[in-house]
Amino acid sequence: MLKILIPTLMLVPTAWLTPAKWLWPTTLAHSMLIALMSLSWLKNTMETGWSSLNTLMATDPLSTPLLVLTCWLLPLMILASQNHTATEPINRQRMYITLLTSLQIFLIMAFGATEVIMFYIMFEATLIPTLIIITRWGNQTERLNAGVYFLFYTLAGSLPLLVALLLLQNHTGTLSLFTLPFSHPLHLSSNADKLWWAGCLIAFLVKMPLYGVHLWLPKAHVEAPVAGSMVLAAVLLKLGGYGMMRMMIMLDPLTTQLSYPFLIFALWGVIMTGSICLRQTDLKSLIAYSSVSHMGLVVGGILIQTPWGFTGALILMIAHGLTSSALFCLANTNYERTHSRTMLLARGLQVVLPLMTTWWFIASLANLALPPLPNLMGELMIITSLFNWSWWTLALTGAGTLITASYSLYMFLTTQRGPLPSHIIALDPSHSREHLLMALHLLPLLLLILKPELIWGWTG
Repeated sequence: MLKILIPTLMLVPTAWLTPAKWLWPTTLAHSMLIALMSLSWLKNTMETGWSSLNTLMATDPLSTPLLVLTCWLLPLMILASQNHTATEPINRQRMYITLLTSLQIFLIMAFGATEVIMFYIMFEATLIPTLIIITRWGNQTERLNAGVYFLFYTLAGSLPLLVALLLLQNHTGTLSLFTLPFSHPLHLSSNADKLWWAGCLIAFLVKMPLYGVHLWLPKAHVEAPVAGSMVLAAVLLKLGGYGMMRMMIMLDPLTTQLSYPFLIFALWGVIMTGSICLRQTDLKSLIAYSSVSHMGLVVGGILIQTPWGFTGALILMIAHGLTSSALFCLANTNYERTHSRTMLLARGLQVVLPLMTTWWFIASLANLALPPLPNLMGELMIITSLFNWSWWTLALTGAGTLITASYSLYMFLTTQRGPLPSHIIALDPSHSREHLLMALHLLPLLLLILKPELIWGWTG
């Protein structure tokens, strides 16, 4: 655990002490080395499922894929941000890299925590760097408003969680993830227990976000700079799913009664946010709403508590992390050239940037869950397990997948095909940096087809 955490901590002095000329290459190489070293976590040898054990942190098949995704994303964020921060004073560039690094530190400690309170503290700590990135480096005037939405939605959801965790500590005497699954079953029946159940889950449902408490997400995504959008879509939403999976073990038998409204919201959200995507004019907003729709499936998969549902949820979380992060990078390359996120003003780009269109094509197909990509594996497992629970869900999930396919194709066709608008005359050509960035997003996604057991979670 420390062989990743200490180099990540050392990235902060590196960012401040490196000469200005070498700042981006050095931090990129450093973070890439950390990402490559983190791949060693995927080799799990212990019989208990836990490995890299020490008293505070450990990895198991559920947290390992998320940890590796976290480490993999930092070099990609540094690659993506280099161009649009180039005009800023050097100290601000250093601060930007420091904030991204601090996010990685908090996320590693959140996913690796063996104590639920440590997970909670790190879950909250990720708010601060994200908030600064959105409000300081955001693009538009609305960014402060978006930051306020982001902060208060998350805080309002997670304060009941703290109370719920302290109650659990009083009841069981421990909050360690090693012993909680083996503690005496909680006989939950009273109304107070139902409130406790809600307190445990609402923080994570807001973070996911569940349809109904999702309004902070499109705002935050649209206003954030590219690295903010990437880390928000790829890793911060997954904190919600991870927390739900960890808490679910203790919430029996109440979940069977109380999960109905949340399941309905989640599946209804898949259809509603998909339909909203079909009439979006803003490119980043479309990708943000598509995240809500995918996370609705993940919530459904977790709430029905079957091994297939859990596995499908984890696979879809990892696949969605890579795909939506890639889409935000692509949207950013368009934005850097045309200075507009309105899809009608930046269309027909295939004529000018043909190679970028290839990346757009692969990313759009991944977003609509093309077989044999992990996106499809995850969606199919969740849809199958939901169908097994109640066959009515097939109508909702089926409509959801059709709508997903429609808006993904709509996004691709509007941005890439058709005539080039006359106001786009001279665009910069695409850079090797951008192609490398896209390759590093989509290659892991394609390679996971060959070895999906890395992201199966507990059922592996």
